[in-house]
Amino acid sequence: MMEKTLIGWQKQPDKLNIQGSIEYAIKQITGEEVELNASGRTDAGVHAWGQVANFKTESNLPIEKFPIAINTKLKRSIRIIDAEEVDERFHSRLSCKRKTYRYVINNSEFASAIYRNLETHISQKLDIKKMQEAIKYFEGEHNFKAFKASGTSSKSSVRTIYKAKVYEMPNNRIYIELTGNGFLYNMVRIIAGTLVDVGLEKLKPEEIPNIIKEGKRDLAGKTLPPNGLYLLKVEYV
Repeated sequence: MMEKTLIGWQKQPDKLNIQGSIEYAIKQITGEEVELNASGRTDAGVHAWGQVANFKTESNLPIEKFPIAINTKLKRSIRIIDAEEVDERFHSRLSCKRKTYRYVINNSEFASAIYRNLETHISQKLDIKKMQEAIKYFEGEHNFKAFKASGTSSKSSVRTIYKAKVYEMPNNRIYIELTGNGFLYNMVRIIAGTLVDVGLEKLKPEEIPNIIKEGKRDLAGKTLPPNGLYLLKVEYV
């Protein structure tokens, strides 16, 4: 039996989504209507290895039993891997200190049939060394106005990137990883698209600082598809 496609994290009326699916599973177990607070919303097609969400409950179920119990009520495309009690003041998004995202590119000649929904295929050979040079310009505190999608609700475009790297994996896979204190809507996918332009020699690495400074969306690369993006880790200390 094929499962319906999830449209992303955020709960939406009459549409299959991750937040709503987990909240319904919790209700089946505890009998309580709960509201999940996530560390951030993932769009349709984006994956999360390390999403974090919190909720309040008066259930007497032992905390270590929650993942097993909730998983029995979820589709196979969603899995709870851990649960712990936290302070009443904890909030998955507001308490977050840093997040790490990974973008996965298949840089081989042909796309993968099996992993087509788990990576982005680019057949033209990318210059890894130039991409590695370029990504270092994103580290530090910058105004990332040029790397956000239109309609972004954030009041400020200033973010801090603590760590940025590009590395090549076996089988012609390229990983782009960014760790920061927060990310604008589509920011990682636009940075990845800009780095692809560097890898294709459409942009020079040393042009990145000017793109950041100018803050114009049309100077940066295109927004790469969501299927290559992963929320890798969320940190609170």
